[in-house]
Amino acid sequence: MSRLLMPKGTAVWLVDNTTLTFPQVADFCGLHELEVQAIADDEVAVGIVGQDPISGGQLTKEEIERCEADPAARLDLAESDIPQPVVRPKGPRYTPVSKRGDKPDAIAWLVRNQPDLTDAQIGRLIGTTKPTITAVRDRTHWNSSNLTPRSPVEVGLCTHMELRDAAMKAAIKAAKNRPADQPADAVVEEDAVVEENAEPTLPEEMMGKVEKAPEPTLEDLWPTAKNANEPS
Repeated sequence: MSRLLMPKGTAVWLVDNTTLTFPQVADFCGLHELEVQAIADDEVAVGIVGQDPISGGQLTKEEIERCEADPAARLDLAESDIPQPVVRPKGPRYTPVSKRGDKPDAIAWLVRNQPDLTDAQIGRLIGTTKPTITAVRDRTHWNSSNLTPRSPVEVGLCTHMELRDAAMKAAIKAAKNRPADQPADAVVEEDAVVEENAEPTLPEEMMGKVEKAPEPTLEDLWPTAKNANEPS
């Protein structure tokens, strides 16, 4: 879809050369009605040169005359024969040269903290290649001894939202591929689990050396009870 070029310059020209209302100019140029009024009052856009939309092929004289006759009408952008720029297809993420040295650190962080992410997801997230990811994962990278795991958000290779979305997609995919009988959390060995209500026990050879304390009697708890039970 065609878009208006230089909207403020076009608004300046329309205000100076037509009798269009402020709402009509604001709607066509994508501005606020008060901003168009400020342009007419020379409060803003003082140094902006007006751009003729007729000579630029964005409006026709007939279209302007139609809207001048009907204040409720709205201007329609003229169809242009000029080829529109082709949207660049989504490809590898561009990384500035100053940040490319931080990619191995970000890969190490993702491999350690986001194990559900696949190599393809990591590559799309920070714009790296699968051989580099494999080298960092297998510790065969030429600089493995000096790698410091750092979040890709911290080093500026991606945004927090992008990292969160990638992690959520990876978690959902991993949950679908996980067997039904396997819990979501990591499996913990049974002998490493300590029951909450388990009481500490002593070795068997020490059990005989520990004497059980005698039960307290009524006289121990309430000494006055002994005197009360004695006959007077």
